[in-house]
Amino acid sequence: MRRHARKMRRNGLQPMVVINGDEQLPELAGIVLGRMLWRYRSELAPFYVAVTLALGGTVLHTTNPGWWPYLLGVATVAAWMLAMFGDRFGLALRSERLYGATVAVSGGGWLAAVTALGITFRPLPQILVCGGFVLAVPWWVHRRRRAKVRVDRQIAAWPEIAQSIGLAGSRAQSAVADVWGWRARFALARGQTIEDVIAKVPAIESALGTFRGAVRVFPTRDSKANRFELRVLNTDPHADALPWPGSSVSSIAEPIDLGPFEDATGARVLLLRRHGLIGGVAGSGKSGGINVLMGNLSACRDVVIWAIDLKRGMELQPWASCIDRLATTPEQARALLRDAVTVLEARAEWLTARGRRVWEPTPEFPALVIVVDEYAELAEDAPDATGDTDSIARRGRAVAVTLVAATQRPTQKAMGKGAVRSQMDVRVSFRVRERKDVDLILGQGMLAAGWHAHTLNAPGKFLLSAPEHDTPRRGRAYLLTDEVVSETAHRHAAVRPALDEVSRLALDEARTRPVATVSEPSARVEPSREERAESVLREALDGAPDEGLPIAHLLMITEMSRPTLYRRLNDLVKRGRAVQVGRGRYKASDHNP
Repeated sequence: MRRHARKMRRNGLQPMVVINGDEQLPELAGIVLGRMLWRYRSELAPFYVAVTLALGGTVLHTTNPGWWPYLLGVATVAAWMLAMFGDRFGLALRSERLYGATVAVSGGGWLAAVTALGITFRPLPQILVCGGFVLAVPWWVHRRRRAKVRVDRQIAAWPEIAQSIGLAGSRAQSAVADVWGWRARFALARGQTIEDVIAKVPAIESALGTFRGAVRVFPTRDSKANRFELRVLNTDPHADALPWPGSSVSSIAEPIDLGPFEDATGARVLLLRRHGLIGGVAGSGKSGGINVLMGNLSACRDVVIWAIDLKRGMELQPWASCIDRLATTPEQARALLRDAVTVLEARAEWLTARGRRVWEPTPEFPALVIVVDEYAELAEDAPDATGDTDSIARRGRAVAVTLVAATQRPTQKAMGKGAVRSQMDVRVSFRVRERKDVDLILGQGMLAAGWHAHTLNAPGKFLLSAPEHDTPRRGRAYLLTDEVVSETAHRHAAVRPALDEVSRLALDEARTRPVATVSEPSARVEPSREERAESVLREALDGAPDEGLPIAHLLMITEMSRPTLYRRLNDLVKRGRAVQVGRGRYKASDHNP
């Protein structure tokens, strides 16, 4: 007992009594026994239930022996509810629900029998002992219970761990075990930040005894500076490729499942009225991510798919039966994007004539999704087409014309001189080679916020940034083999919708419109560098989000000097064509005189 007291003091605990002599050893033994009963409460839960039933049955037999029919009815109803609606009580698997129902009806039936006959009536005591042991075995061997016990003990040891790794004063607020590990919410001591915790991740892995790379640190959803969420994996859920389970949507209005996160939840993202950017180095899994996207889009009956693949169709040709229009050369890409702008303008005019603001996709009036593989090739081989992509990115949301671009490094040179990248609401980053590429794909400041795409260690692993995904969580895209792609494309080809009548008539009219000619050739006057920079600036401000574009972004796309840019911005503000919405952030004004 004295050794146990010394151990408690070493762990920062104080025994409730002071040992002055052998006469106080029984009190200490009671304290130790109580602590052990609490520490092993999960393992002893069947024993506690049996004791509770025995005491309850004895009291009820003495006071209200006629209650046994009601007890039997309550047990039957409880068993039925657990069997049918057990998932609402945390019993996700069918076997767990059946086990809960069996325990409820067995315990309730035994309690009703004891209430009517008494605890000494044979063979009720033997049934309690033998039946309790049989029903306790599934409880003892269940992985979720054992995982929760391990989590509770690791959380209990956190004060000592925090002291050893330099985070003294931090404390656990809540913890929960899931399929592949556990996660917990922690409060930091005064002066500590999440950056301090991120720097201690290797030390946390060592203190918890996990494998390397098993610990993740995220900010909490309430964005408090003195809070963080710890994610610990017992096994890597993304160690192996995950076969595609099939399409997760039947409409573009539903979120598409790209693959599971590490907590077994799906990485679901909505593409309706949002543009998307997919980035990552060669071999990181971009092609697999595009296949998942195509597999889901091809299952939607309210989407027409256009695609651009300037690698002569190597990536997207297998989906040709589901693609309404596929461009594989620069000339075809120019024509496709030009027609997309025609569709956009025709839909906007049609909506305006009917007093409507947005295009609601249906099989008769489908959305238009344009998938561009290796966008950098388009900007290099058809630079004059980037103006059309800018127009689609800025004006396509309301009329359900969506642009999804995939590229290795979305630099300003690769994305063209326009504001396409700033209009991308959905960002999917596969592995990148350099840390600075994280901000190129996901947005400025994302690397410092914990979005470490450079640490992704297998093809198909990704980070997803979208309005509904504002914390860094690793996912892995489903794998579609060539056979699955071929079979899926063949199955979905029969349900692909045609382009709506409004868009078809606009395209037919554009193709039959006579081309203006001049009798004498005239020299084309190229705009000056200053005029081009001014035009790029105005287009960027027109397409800026509500929070505006930062000065650093405007400097990069206009290639102006900082004094010149500020002079142009001040002039636009004075003329009422631009507004400053924050420190160093500008956008076009709502009313242009």
